[in-house]
Amino acid sequence: MRTYLAVALGGLVGTGLRLAVDLFLPHAETGFPVSTLIVNLVGALVLGWLVGGLWARPGTPSWLRAGFGAGLLGSFTTMSAVMASLVLLSSDGAWWLAALYLTVSVVGGLALAAAGLRLGSRLAHRPMPTTVTDAGQTL
Repeated sequence: MRTYLAVALGGLVGTGLRLAVDLFLPHAETGFPVSTLIVNLVGALVLGWLVGGLWARPGTPSWLRAGFGAGLLGSFTTMSAVMASLVLLSSDGAWWLAALYLTVSVVGGLALAAAGLRLGSRLAHRPMPTTVTDAGQTL
């Protein structure tokens, strides 16, 4: 039950974040989908970081992985938005823009996911802080 609640809560937060980005960076239906590109690239980086770091730590609860992965990042990033943007760009005759968008989405997503995995794995191999000073800094 905890896993379902974590996914639902993560989905709520991820959807809200996605809407905020879309409202902050609006684009025409046949314009370059900057907001979708940014969301998916950031999502690839964050998911790579989580998989390489937090999820690699022993004892990370499965409900936390599901809440952040399938819930938050699953609702924040969307492959369907990428495909819809590609169809709209192509149907408007902007084939070169569609090709550029697809290339940046795939190559950028792979590169940022790999970078996230590297960053996360570096963090995962550091010992967890056990002592906190009065100022809130870890020792």
